[in-house]
Amino acid sequence: MPYEPPTHTVERSLRATTGARTVAGVDEVGRGAWAGPVTVCAAVTGLRRPPEGLTDSKLLTPRRRAELDPVLRSWVTAYALGDASPQEIDDLGMTAALRLAAVRALEGLPVRPDAVILDGKHDYLGVPWKVRTVIKGDQSCIAVAAASVIAKVHRDRMMAELGAASEEDCADFDFGANAGYPSPVHRAALEERGPTAHHRLSWAYLDALPRWQHLKKVRFSAEAAALESGGQLGFEF
Repeated sequence: MPYEPPTHTVERSLRATTGARTVAGVDEVGRGAWAGPVTVCAAVTGLRRPPEGLTDSKLLTPRRRAELDPVLRSWVTAYALGDASPQEIDDLGMTAALRLAAVRALEGLPVRPDAVILDGKHDYLGVPWKVRTVIKGDQSCIAVAAASVIAKVHRDRMMAELGAASEEDCADFDFGANAGYPSPVHRAALEERGPTAHHRLSWAYLDALPRWQHLKKVRFSAEAAALESGGQLGFEF
């Protein structure tokens, strides 16, 4: 299916209107999974022409993502990855966990960005970061598209390695194929074996597993509850 390639339009606008010199594109993967971390990549690309075929990772086949990943890692000016663990997701809620993972990624860059292009509608970063949210930014913005591919390949490999590690006893969950997301095999393994240490125990999937419902976690943090309900942490400009 044809698609418009991403551009530097948003980054050029940020540079022109705010004086930002270093702009990072940020994207996440793993938000809707039952198991594994949520992973965020922050990528700085400058205004150079991107590698051929770059777009949102979801529009690429696994093979094409794997081919593009090392090319992007060499091409970007800088990138860094940040994770929030299943336990942190359970304790904080997804919005706050996303912020934690994103801050870890941004603080892992060699130079602190002057502005951030964040994929999506909501600013889960907030102050002190200067954020421009862009719906479908992973399709329209070069830096965000690069971040989306790097994050996706990184997390998929992490989950595949977890599924292949016999000492983790995760083989029945087929993480190599589903990356911790819902699937018939994943659901069947949960019904039979129950969640592992890599599963999110505050997730609603446990409501459909009577045998394991007693393991479900409930968050008590008022701040986490406010964030999870959609409260904004910062501003857009």
